[in-house]
Amino acid sequence: MPITMLVTSVGKLRLERPGMVASGIMDETGPSMLRMLRSGAGAVVTKSIGSNPNPGHPNPTFTEIKGGYINAMGLPNPGIDLFGKEMEEAAKSGNVIGSIYGSSPEEFAGLAARMEGYGAAAVELNLSCPHATGYGMELGIDPKVIEAIVSAVKGSVKIPVWTKLTPNTHMIKDLAAAVLEGGGDAVVAINTVKAMAISPQLGKPILSNKFGGLSGPAIRSIGVRAVFDIRSAVDIPIVGVGGISDWKDAAQYIMAGACAFQVGSAIGTKGVDVFETINTDLERFMKDYGYGSVSDMVGVAHE
Repeated sequence: MPITMLVTSVGKLRLERPGMVASGIMDETGPSMLRMLRSGAGAVVTKSIGSNPNPGHPNPTFTEIKGGYINAMGLPNPGIDLFGKEMEEAAKSGNVIGSIYGSSPEEFAGLAARMEGYGAAAVELNLSCPHATGYGMELGIDPKVIEAIVSAVKGSVKIPVWTKLTPNTHMIKDLAAAVLEGGGDAVVAINTVKAMAISPQLGKPILSNKFGGLSGPAIRSIGVRAVFDIRSAVDIPIVGVGGISDWKDAAQYIMAGACAFQVGSAIGTKGVDVFETINTDLERFMKDYGYGSVSDMVGVAHE
């Protein structure tokens, strides 16, 4: 049953619970997405999907470090044609946000239209992946490119358009402003932080791609700062993500300015019950401190 205090919205999209599954974990198949929706998530963001099947980088693509994980998957996915089958059941059962990546405004627009046709409640533009050549962060560090892509996608769909931003820049406020200029409905901050790990025994990088994206508790404070900066500069809904594993982490993002949040790495460390735990503990905190709704908490750290 929905917890009324936790109802929130990201622009025009209403969420019964503020926590979502971040792109890249438990979101590759219809059954896995359905399981997460039934485990207390307010929405599931799909694996980033491109125009064609992509095997991603060769192994090793993932390693655990102190404070989190580093991955360089390389955007593996079945392609937009085959992904429709995975969307069928999940999209009918709850909010599924279609994450997409491309190399041009036209490609993004076409992918977004396909996701809308599959029943996606919104699309999330991956303009921030730090380990894919020609995609993600390589496009998403240029405000003009972001504006052009967002504008093209807005012209191709009626569902909300979110843009996931990279922390690997000193211009995140400018990137968020470009999303707003392009007509975007929300920003998602942040994606993983560019990082690497070296094996002393082998004397070489652990990942085949040498570097990858750092996620987990180690990046939480970076994400909170990014959300705070965006909120102080741009009037656009924000979804906070990065290192959230309990209610305190989620509350920090909300108080920095996010109206909802995403959880990724903690699903791996704490299991699928992490959402129900966060929901229960966050509601208890809100009651204890007099917050009647999530919206009452949004941005209070700026006051």
